[in-house]
Amino acid sequence: MKKTLFYALCGVMAAGLMTACNTGTQPDEMSKKEKALQAVMTPYVNDVVVPAYKGMADYAIEMSDYCSQMLEEFDNGGVKAETVKAACEAWNKSRDYWEKSEAFLYGPAGNHNIDPHIDSWPLDLRSMVAMLNNEAQMKEIEDMGADYILNNLGYGLLGYHAVEYNLFELTDNGNASQPHSVGTYTRPQLVYLDAVAQDLAVQATALEACWAGLDNVTKQKADLLEEAEVEYSEMGDGYGWQMINAGKGGSSYKTYQEAAEEIVAGAIDIVTEVGNLKIGNPNRGIKGEAEGDREYIESPYSLNSVNDFVGNITSVYNAYTNKDGNASISTFVKGQNPDLDAKVRKAIDEAIAAIKAIPEPFAKTAGGAEADAAIAKLAELETILNDEVLKELASVE
Repeated sequence: MKKTLFYALCGVMAAGLMTACNTGTQPDEMSKKEKALQAVMTPYVNDVVVPAYKGMADYAIEMSDYCSQMLEEFDNGGVKAETVKAACEAWNKSRDYWEKSEAFLYGPAGNHNIDPHIDSWPLDLRSMVAMLNNEAQMKEIEDMGADYILNNLGYGLLGYHAVEYNLFELTDNGNASQPHSVGTYTRPQLVYLDAVAQDLAVQATALEACWAGLDNVTKQKADLLEEAEVEYSEMGDGYGWQMINAGKGGSSYKTYQEAAEEIVAGAIDIVTEVGNLKIGNPNRGIKGEAEGDREYIESPYSLNSVNDFVGNITSVYNAYTNKDGNASISTFVKGQNPDLDAKVRKAIDEAIAAIKAIPEPFAKTAGGAEADAAIAKLAELETILNDEVLKELASVE
């Protein structure tokens, strides 16, 4: 199960693009540093965080609709291959947005356990088989749908990887992956898939609403959350308000420096997780080291592991640069220490390149030289962010 951070939440977000006005400390009272970091927050929230969760939710809902359609097709003569393929494509797109959001797992994703809820692995296959063969339990799942999934199943039977297992299948001795063969589906399997996909769509939508505010999501999404009876305090207005309005009553951030340090800490957390756990755990396991686990493979059925890791470090790049638009942590660091900014960007690029060099299937290559090199590059990036960028934020007056 993935490690997550837990933070207190609450906030307000204006309709459309949020602005940094009406903060508790007026701009002319701020230090030069605070003014510079204030400018970072609006593009960070509006250009990086909210679009990531919006895309994730859009495609999770699309994927859920296809999974419902697969069950209907089964009951009307047979699942169609094109429907399974479309569900797989939607899974890939939603998954990509999710992986590119993991530099900001603080706030709603951690506070409400949404991260482990939708992205725990390895999958609990033994329990899944027992469940699918339990007629009474399957009837409850069919009757209650996502409500049953939410309240009765452990993390090892939920989220992206439960859906992944039922949409994809390995071929060529595990060296390739393809959409699941339609002729091998059972009805209990599709009932379960439909319910898990619905639950995933709800959780993804909750993340968007928590950051953007419930009034700033579509009616379809608001209705989905209402039907699922998911109510989190920050849905009223949006967690992003806290970062944009640091120092104002209601924000958990006393200064913009604190908010900026949160952004960098979120980036450090995912770099550490990718290096030490996502790649490092199976790497050590394959080598027979006691603290490793060769079965700890993310996205093993779609062979999406390496793409997941690349997405995670891309999220670090996006969080650091605000996608190279407007003010960002990068522009702030560059203004104080251009060499450090160049060093960070180089380290991110090198980490991504090293990860891309790992061949799929990752289950077979996690112990190889390419994985070793990626772990080393991620360790370098972690050190730079932790020892130099955070220090730079703290030292500048």
